[in-house]
Amino acid sequence: MNAHVSDWEIPPNNLIFNSDEVHVWRVDLEMTASCLQSLQETLYTDELKRAERFYFQNDRAHFIAARGVLRTILGRYLNRNPDELRFSYNHYGKPSLVTAGSEDKLCFNVSHSYGIALIGVTQNREVGIDLERIRKDFSYQQIAESFFSPFENAVLRSLPVHLQQKAFFTGWTRKEAYIKAVGKGLSIPLNKFDVTLAPGEPAALLNFQENPQEVSRWTLIELIPGSDMVATLAVEGDRCQVLCWQFLNRGGK
Repeated sequence: MNAHVSDWEIPPNNLIFNSDEVHVWRVDLEMTASCLQSLQETLYTDELKRAERFYFQNDRAHFIAARGVLRTILGRYLNRNPDELRFSYNHYGKPSLVTAGSEDKLCFNVSHSYGIALIGVTQNREVGIDLERIRKDFSYQQIAESFFSPFENAVLRSLPVHLQQKAFFTGWTRKEAYIKAVGKGLSIPLNKFDVTLAPGEPAALLNFQENPQEVSRWTLIELIPGSDMVATLAVEGDRCQVLCWQFLNRGGK
C-alpha cells in the first residue's frame, strides 16, 4: 500500500482517532533556544541522561526536540500535560506509554534524520516508522549485500544504476519500519524477509521465511516527508487511513 503524501496539513485542535486511522506527524527539529528549553523541561530523568550521551550539540538538541514533541503530541491525545507521561520499554528497547489498564492503548513510533522527525500514532495497533535521507555519497552496495535478502539484492542489481541509490534507501526504510513495529529489533535478521523496493512498486512485506503469516498481518505505507527523503510506515492490520499532520513549533505547543 502506498500513500504518496507531499502535503502535510495543520492538525485540528481536538485530536481523536476514527476507525482505522493512523496519524503521522512531521516535525522540524531545528528550533529556537526558548522552544528547545520548553521541551527539555518536559523530559524525565532517563531521557535527559540519554540526551547527555550525544557528543555533538546538534544531535543532542535534535533528540531533545524529538522527545519533547513526542510528549507534547501524546499529551494532546490524552488531554494530559507532557511531563506527566511515563514510558516503559520492552526487552528490545521499544517504548510504550504507561497507562491505566482500562484505557485504550495509544501506540507510537519515532524516526528522525537530518533535522526532520516523523512520529506515527495509532490506537490499539502496533506501528513502526523509519525515515532516511537519500545520501548520494553513501556506498550502499556492501550494506545491501550484508543486510538485504538474496531476492532484494537481485531486484536492486536489476535496476538502472541511477535508480539504485533511492531503491536502497526505500527498501531500508521498509525493513526498519517493519522490525520497529514488531518491537524485536535486530533479533529479526534483515536478510530473512523480503520487501518491495523498486521505484513505483507499492510498499509491501512480500515474504518472511520463518513466519509466512507476517505478510498478511502488516500493512506498509510509503510516505514522502521531503524531496530528498524516503519514509515507510508499518501498521498492524490490513486496513488503515493515514492522516498526515505538520507539527507547529510554537514554544513547544
